[in-house]
Amino acid sequence: MAVGMSRPRETHAAVVRACEPPGTAGEPDGSRELGAVDVGVDPDDLPDGLVVADETGRVICFNSAAVRITAVPRAAALGRCLEHALPLEDLKGRRWWTLTDPYGGLATRVGQPERNLLLPGGREVLVSARYVRERPTGPVRRVVISLRGTEARRRNERSHAELIATVAHELRSPLTSVKGFTATLLAKWERFTDDQKRLMLETVDADAGRVTRLIAELLDISRIDSGRLELRRQPVDLSAAVERHIQALTASGQNPDRFLVRTCQPLPAVWADPDKVDQVLGNLLENAVRHGEGTVTIEVAPAPAKSDEKGTAVTVSDEGPGIPEESMGRVFTRFWRGSKRGGTGLGLYIVKGIVEAHGGTITVGRGPGGGAEFRFILPVSTPAYLV
Repeated sequence: MAVGMSRPRETHAAVVRACEPPGTAGEPDGSRELGAVDVGVDPDDLPDGLVVADETGRVICFNSAAVRITAVPRAAALGRCLEHALPLEDLKGRRWWTLTDPYGGLATRVGQPERNLLLPGGREVLVSARYVRERPTGPVRRVVISLRGTEARRRNERSHAELIATVAHELRSPLTSVKGFTATLLAKWERFTDDQKRLMLETVDADAGRVTRLIAELLDISRIDSGRLELRRQPVDLSAAVERHIQALTASGQNPDRFLVRTCQPLPAVWADPDKVDQVLGNLLENAVRHGEGTVTIEVAPAPAKSDEKGTAVTVSDEGPGIPEESMGRVFTRFWRGSKRGGTGLGLYIVKGIVEAHGGTITVGRGPGGGAEFRFILPVSTPAYLV
């Protein structure tokens, strides 16, 4: 790599001009291709780190994000040889610039894909490089390096690890029960009475249901995170859906007097996925019954007139201790369980994903009775072919 300076150091503006397509710099507007746009971006406005070296290997651009990510002062990088300004090593301790040799080697190379590299002191950075040539096999005129911090990737890895640990824990208990009871029944079927057999089979059925629900939650999370949650929209009567859930809860042993339903008519005709709406209502009502106290109030009313779009708002509140103020911002995150343990902590994360997939919003606060209050709003969203 050449280390001598062959020309004065360029400014950030010169670097931006150098990135323009050949034949555009300095040309009058009429000579540009139709549709060409002069972006005029300052490198310091970029969210990722940008480092540019000229044909001699000297750093001519080191933006603010690069300073933040590498902890290398701009003054210590500009004008220095690239391998000294950014002394990168791979995870095996090999010097990256010596290994890749951007100014030598095959003339057909166009760059390096993103990879995890180390700076002195063990600081990790994600680095990718682009080799800029005036012609396909000509000498390298610019080496453009993109830098990103590893914090987001680390958070994602921790989230995945936590998800795997949670799933493993939640699956182990019901599967152990299923395995134990089925093995016992197979080995000693004749020794049990019909009532004992029924009890064990009911337990196996309940635990298998837990596994099925957990798998369904994992599939929902996968679809929400990837933006592939499919909605089969049709007219949905939210007040009737609430009544169905109340009847199911009372049939399972809840006191009917514990529920108070208020419906403000007329309600706009909401188009939504009825199965997904039932999932949202079931989760919110189950949380209010299990974690709240006193009367559970469900209000179905037209959405507040804050925008031109109409919709329906459903509010579920209880009279329990409520959610601490410091926890309000974490309610809809993965694995949030509040002060009480139990469950996967994925339900409200999925609820938020379903509501937002419908184009709606969901909020949490403190209800009139002091307990938790959840409110979600679904827009009308009439299909285009009916407009």
